[in-house]
Amino acid sequence: MYPATPRSMKTMRKQGDTPSIVVVYSCKRDLCSHEMATQGTLAERIAAVRGDEFGGNYDPARGYDRPLYFVPNDTLVRAELDHTLDITDVDDLFGGVVPHAFVATKTITHALLPSATRCPEGWSEEFCRRVHDVVLPGYSAFSRRDALAAGQKLLERGPLRIKKPSGIGGLGQSVVSRVEQLEEELERLDAEELEQIGLVLERNLVQPETRSVGQVRVGEFLATYCGTQRLTTNNRGGEVYGGSELIVVRGDFDDLLQLPLGQQVHVAIAQARTYHAAAMTCFHGMFASRCNYDIAQGVDEEGRWYSGVLEQSWRLGGASGAEVAALEAFRDDPSLPVVRASTTEIYGENPSLPPGATVYFQGNDDKVGPLTKYARLEDYGNT
Repeated sequence: MYPATPRSMKTMRKQGDTPSIVVVYSCKRDLCSHEMATQGTLAERIAAVRGDEFGGNYDPARGYDRPLYFVPNDTLVRAELDHTLDITDVDDLFGGVVPHAFVATKTITHALLPSATRCPEGWSEEFCRRVHDVVLPGYSAFSRRDALAAGQKLLERGPLRIKKPSGIGGLGQSVVSRVEQLEEELERLDAEELEQIGLVLERNLVQPETRSVGQVRVGEFLATYCGTQRLTTNNRGGEVYGGSELIVVRGDFDDLLQLPLGQQVHVAIAQARTYHAAAMTCFHGMFASRCNYDIAQGVDEEGRWYSGVLEQSWRLGGASGAEVAALEAFRDDPSLPVVRASTTEIYGENPSLPPGATVYFQGNDDKVGPLTKYARLEDYGNT
């Protein structure tokens, strides 16, 4: 058994009397070296924002004499969580805890067909009802039969996108426009994996703009943001996530909506806020100190305009370098209400970096090759 964090120590920490020890918690094992390095660097910076000590990697054999604050590399699942870790609310970690594994994936975004033959334990029809108007047209499915029926229904209105719940950065996706293509794609799927984690089928948009809306709570600081993502070319010539440009406010969604961001951005913020509230309400026992929602805005092949939440992230993510940089700015200047923060990922050797770049990884990753990742801050008034 892991040594418990005494409840009395935790109570003292929440009263502000006892600094915590911030530790890296590796619950997802198959990580690239750049992901592990980024997690460690950001955890150390989060410790500084909180005014805590950085304790490196969590060691279950070590007898910690102070409360712990965890920075996991994945969303934690309550049923799989060792409760002696004493992670019970947003003050205990940078990330989130969900009641079931599928809640952390894309599958919660869409409803099941009324005739669905398979439904995972803990599925929330109430959540699907609450988010129906803030997501793209689509369905989730946990069997080939259900996926085929859902896909056929969507194809009546045009091409659809098939997405594996485990895919990140646009990976694990395909677009089909005919039933024959749909059947071929479904045959390639592992039936057991499909039953366990499901599949997403939704309206395909043509070159949509992906907006990010999120919120982070670290110690006394609460920050909320909106922004956009961009793609870059990796060392193999493929298109992958290349960074985020964020506008970050000190405060909640209401504070963010006070900014003159434009109608479409305000739509995205409102949709993310609805999705966020529904998740926290409908999935019992869930909580998160780091929330990020991707919203796609664009037209389908018939020219119909859509805006909808694609997925959520309640864990350390690609935009976290910018999130932490903004928190540092708010800590350093208590009068600062809003800031621009960005994170950039560049593949290749010896990239040219802009002034003010804070590098949090630079090296030859064992899986993706040479890569540089950095964050940068700018005044909100700068464009």
